[in-house]
Amino acid sequence: MGRDRLLWLLLAILLGGLLILALNHEQGEVAGLSLDQFGSLIYLAPLGLVVGAGILTMARRSLGETLSAIAFWLMLVAVLAVGYTYRDPLQRVAERVIGQLVPGYVIAVPGAGNVVEVARGADGDFAVRVGLNGATVPMLLDTGASSVVLTQEAAQAAGIALDRLKYDVAVDTANGRTRAAAVTLDRVSIGSIVEYKVPALVAPAGMLRTPLLGMSFLSRLDGFEVRGDRLVLRGPGETKTR
Repeated sequence: MGRDRLLWLLLAILLGGLLILALNHEQGEVAGLSLDQFGSLIYLAPLGLVVGAGILTMARRSLGETLSAIAFWLMLVAVLAVGYTYRDPLQRVAERVIGQLVPGYVIAVPGAGNVVEVARGADGDFAVRVGLNGATVPMLLDTGASSVVLTQEAAQAAGIALDRLKYDVAVDTANGRTRAAAVTLDRVSIGSIVEYKVPALVAPAGMLRTPLLGMSFLSRLDGFEVRGDRLVLRGPGETKTR
């Protein structure tokens, strides 16, 4: 295998692995492996490829070419070793890049405890990827909404039986007064922030385009603020249980 081709292959493996890690950091695992295990695999696989290719190459060359090849393979091993050592910072860089490209992508703030960030969307709003009873639903941050408000589609994704809802809660909307159905979400999560038994409302069909992340969830946080183009959410200091 040519050196240039091998270098591109190694780069593709590393970048692809970091991308997979970043996209799956909310789930906490990749294909049944923990993030740490998968991160180790990203660097061990290229290392094995380098060692195998190096042995094969040296077996086919003269002494001078072999010494040159040894220097080349040692350099690659050193690069991979450095990459493995700094895999966590590299993963965080990948997460920040994805956070700018993917609306609502949640980024964990390193060293800050239970704190996450979300980049502002191109439309100026903060769309947040929220876990509702295990389903990931894009929601719009709305501090003016007293409650989390779901569309019919979001409620269905969260496992709520729509045919059992009672629309008996009067609410005021931009289109006037209507009635919504009161529900309780078993689990609401944004990255590492998790809250249980969160009151919410389900809007009638056609009344709401995007689910709203309102104060029935936000008021449970230790705090939230907007810093430039980033929304910072601070979860409770201690991990909650049911």
